[in-house]
Amino acid sequence: MLVISETKPTYKAYALNNFRNIPQMGRLSESERRAIEIVGHVLPFKVNNYVIDELIDWDNYRDDPIFNLVFPNEQMLRPEHFAEMAQTMKQTDDRNAIRDTAHGIRLHLNPHPAGQVELNVPEIDGVKLMGVQHKYRETVLFFPSSGQTCHSYCTFCFRWPQFVGMNEIKFAMRETELLVKYLEQHQETTDILFTGGDPMIMKFDVFRQYIEPFLDKNNKTNIQSIRIGTKSLGFWPYKFIDDEEADKYLQLFEQVVKSGINLAFMAHFNHPNELRTPAVQKAIRRLRRTGLQIRTQSPLLRHINDDPLAWAEMWREQVNQNCIPYYMFVARDTGAKHYFEVPLVRAWDIFRNAYQRVSGLCRTVRGPSMSATPGKVQILGVAEVGAQKVFTMRFLQGRNPDWVARPFFAKYDEKATWLDDLKPAFSDKFFYEDELQAMYAQKVKDEQIPVLG
Repeated sequence: MLVISETKPTYKAYALNNFRNIPQMGRLSESERRAIEIVGHVLPFKVNNYVIDELIDWDNYRDDPIFNLVFPNEQMLRPEHFAEMAQTMKQTDDRNAIRDTAHGIRLHLNPHPAGQVELNVPEIDGVKLMGVQHKYRETVLFFPSSGQTCHSYCTFCFRWPQFVGMNEIKFAMRETELLVKYLEQHQETTDILFTGGDPMIMKFDVFRQYIEPFLDKNNKTNIQSIRIGTKSLGFWPYKFIDDEEADKYLQLFEQVVKSGINLAFMAHFNHPNELRTPAVQKAIRRLRRTGLQIRTQSPLLRHINDDPLAWAEMWREQVNQNCIPYYMFVARDTGAKHYFEVPLVRAWDIFRNAYQRVSGLCRTVRGPSMSATPGKVQILGVAEVGAQKVFTMRFLQGRNPDWVARPFFAKYDEKATWLDDLKPAFSDKFFYEDELQAMYAQKVKDEQIPVLG
């Protein structure tokens, strides 16, 4: 049974060191609690009292989508990895030994997919900007160092290395000076996306220091839109209601909008249940009054939202609350993907069936989309071309902008779950492959650039 809070709660987080103190843990078997500890040593685990008390139906927790969204279970690791971690924890309490075993397992989980390390990190004045990614011409991603955590962690998170101490592949930058200098030299960039982690985890005085350079009238960048990637509306909406600094954030957001910069919350909602509490509805209303937009996105996840009815309901409710459905993603090929993934043909079928059930106002959403190495690739559908059954696809974004909106075809494969599983339908290579390989080759030549991180 869900509990709706009538008073503002104080944020309280639970992780491996104290999750057994959660009152509802008494409902779980000891083997389930032990699995949380074992998997939680490999993949990140944190949950808070809002998620526990207002989002999870504890009478049906095993099938509850939000429970599966935040609490690890045994199936989220491969059997051999779960057994290896369990054996290590049984044999020793030595933290270094446990950490070494976890690290070895993580290296098998594709920690940074889609060329994030190899191709996305830009450089300026001979220095790599390890807190920045620049994959698409118009948009730069910035990872503020103070935003490298979240109010709760998602079990599917494709940026899980940010939270488990894999510092050699962690994206973060402490200062904005080089970022601004880079943007001044790249006038093609119109959008900056603050991401993480979750930028909304930061204290206000820290966050505003990242935003204010773009409000300066002497600012020489071409930034026209600021995006904030956040799960805070789903995991801690009190951030914008009556937390101590709530009004300060809203005033800053209003200032950004009045400056003429488009401000967009890229809000992560994975299930319609996250949109039903009075707290999230009030937070959305308060944010919308500042003039910012709220665009919504989520991956398609087995055990959580692999149902067209859930997606249709979620999109309708988002529009009813003046949010804009934006993306349905395919679960990335990293972490616990084997647990969450669905075949591409099923992903397309779920999208199509959900899309058919909603009005045009909901059909701003695009998907199913794979954020793969060459770009964002949308599955348009299954068709027959010359008596051959094929996937029809297109780029929504590409490392080369000229790739965008060009239809291309892959052989039909009912088991494929990612772009790398597909083979070209009518040629030896996809049209972009030679150019993508040349990009890798160029990066190899430049790999002697010193790293700032």
